[in-house]
Amino acid sequence: MATDLEFMEFLADQMAGAGEISHRKMFGEYAVYCGGKVVALVCDNQLFVKPTAAGRAFIGAPVEAPAYPGAKHSFLIEDAFEDREWISELIRITARDLPAPKPKKPKR
Repeated sequence: MATDLEFMEFLADQMAGAGEISHRKMFGEYAVYCGGKVVALVCDNQLFVKPTAAGRAFIGAPVEAPAYPGAKHSFLIEDAFEDREWISELIRITARDLPAPKPKKPKR
């Protein structure tokens, strides 16, 4: 089951306090960006935030699961995304902890 655009837009609105939030459809699901960094995936209408040490400390005892079969484990955020301040802070912390994206190679 693919993620509904309506759900993705709701999540992006909830995360808006974290900074520049955008999303991009990929294979029927979505990648969520904060300041140009991929911070989360939304698959089957579920939010999976990239794991970081600071994010783990913020959440406390996160539920971990793969976003799709064969994926690395991420933090599965089940209901807490309804708290706009909490999810914005988690996304801000995650973006701050992740490395900058590698520059893309120029096309020939």
